[in-house]
Amino acid sequence: MVKTNRQATEGPWQNTHYANLVRYKPSKKYFARIRINSKLIRRSLKTTVLSVAKLRLGDLEKKERQAAELQTSPVDGRMTFGDALAIYEQRLKGDISIKPRTREYHEQRIKTLTASWSQLKETEIRNITKSDCLNWAARFAEKRMSDGSLKKRSATAFNHTVGILRQILEIAVEAGVRYDNPARFVKRMSERSKKPQLPEIHQFDAFVGEIENGGGGFSQSCADLVRFLAYGGFRKTEAANITWADCDFSNGKIVVKGDPQTGTKNSEVREVPMIPDMRLLLERLLDERETDSADESVMQVHECQKSMDRAAKVVGMPRITHHDLRHLFATRCIESGVDIPTVSRWLGHKDGGALAMKVYGHLRDHHSTTMAQKVTFSNTH
Repeated sequence: MVKTNRQATEGPWQNTHYANLVRYKPSKKYFARIRINSKLIRRSLKTTVLSVAKLRLGDLEKKERQAAELQTSPVDGRMTFGDALAIYEQRLKGDISIKPRTREYHEQRIKTLTASWSQLKETEIRNITKSDCLNWAARFAEKRMSDGSLKKRSATAFNHTVGILRQILEIAVEAGVRYDNPARFVKRMSERSKKPQLPEIHQFDAFVGEIENGGGGFSQSCADLVRFLAYGGFRKTEAANITWADCDFSNGKIVVKGDPQTGTKNSEVREVPMIPDMRLLLERLLDERETDSADESVMQVHECQKSMDRAAKVVGMPRITHHDLRHLFATRCIESGVDIPTVSRWLGHKDGGALAMKVYGHLRDHHSTTMAQKVTFSNTH
């Protein structure tokens, strides 16, 4: 039966004039809808622009068909880990929702996996046993240092590597090479949030002053970057892409767009208010750089870890990273009475404050206790 125009646009999905291309009405974003080997694939093209969606659709369809061809290569139940890995890597390349840095991290984990398991690529997947996976995991849980000693591996690195191993072996299950996934028996390590050792206000002032007076050609710019990150809670890559056009002095806010190609980590534009220290910083920089155009970066350097490491030693405080300055911003906000859901929005979290509560909940509890001392029902205080 031929669909009417009304039927074609019922529900959240809207057909387009182009094959395999549909539009999700609530978000206005375009999706690929492709059927390959009787399997329906629906994948977001991450754009609301039709011309861009058409280009991405072609690339995605090509990569999915290549992956499908690779997947059908085992004919007699034979598939090496290297065969499955090739399919996994092809899917990784074809997934436009994965950002470049995430893709690089996956590639790094794959290298670590294959280096830690001798002859893994040449091994027939049907011959990999539960014991093989458990024995590898026991070895992989510790890494050998340059001095020959063993150190417990990061829980995050361990879990991500195990996750990739499972996904690659699952390809063999999909292809009918084996019935079950032997890596499912490997247990994840417990990941505990590491509480950052952040400087107190007087330490931070001394820390930034030491960077500023470091004597290098970019010492002042490095100090300004540290202030910028601490006053705005930006990720390092986000700060690098903030221009003067993003700084709205009239409304007292900064628009955070992220990388021009991939956007922010959560692919959403957000606004961060200019706290008084941030406004003073930006006004000074604006006075010093009157010839800057609106599309120029506010920050003249985008990284300064060596300067930070040196200054921390001189001041006598624990080493902190660029990302720790994001924690410092959140900590100061909560200690000043800003509620956690609001701070979470400023940081660009999409979970309604769940992560922020987990990381900064102890600060909220301390603040609540302090505020409770101001509540009274009598005139005797």
